[in-house]
Amino acid sequence: MKIHFQTPQDIRQQIWKELGRASQDRHHAWRTPVLATTGSDGTVNARTVVLREVDAPHQTFRIYTDWRSLKFSELIHEPNALFVFWSARLNWQLRVRVSVTTHTTGPQVDDLWERVRQSAAATDYLGPAAPGSPRPDPHSDSTVDQATHHFALLIAQVQEMDWLELSRDGHRRARLLADDWQWLTP
Repeated sequence: MKIHFQTPQDIRQQIWKELGRASQDRHHAWRTPVLATTGSDGTVNARTVVLREVDAPHQTFRIYTDWRSLKFSELIHEPNALFVFWSARLNWQLRVRVSVTTHTTGPQVDDLWERVRQSAAATDYLGPAAPGSPRPDPHSDSTVDQATHHFALLIAQVQEMDWLELSRDGHRRARLLADDWQWLTP
């Protein structure tokens, strides 16, 4: 799907439109971006996450996670991270540098948990063991504690976007900052 943009402002508007769609449409390619974080040893870790909410006016994304996960602890120590989105339909790659705040308590987390706990996804946040921890016996019955959840909210504040459009007619690339932009060599 080729969309011709005249200005980076046109690109910015279409990016936020696609991100908004992705947060609502389970089949949108941008629904599951890769989130890269920095480990305590300086290495990079990347994993697929689910884009849950997008707030275009405030330029933020929301991701849900288990507060015992590695990504959560990495983001506490180093809140700067990178999202990578790819859409074959658009032939777009979008890299988004963000600063992430972590939330485990408060009205916002409580309200979200009330919604999540009614869904099948609730068990992801109720398990006795942290994500990625070894299971002693793969056939053992994992006990789920309905009273204690490990749900957390990640809010990613966009710092910079790097948009790349692949095209037979010539690739295009732009860097989009909050109040500025620049065409880049693809």
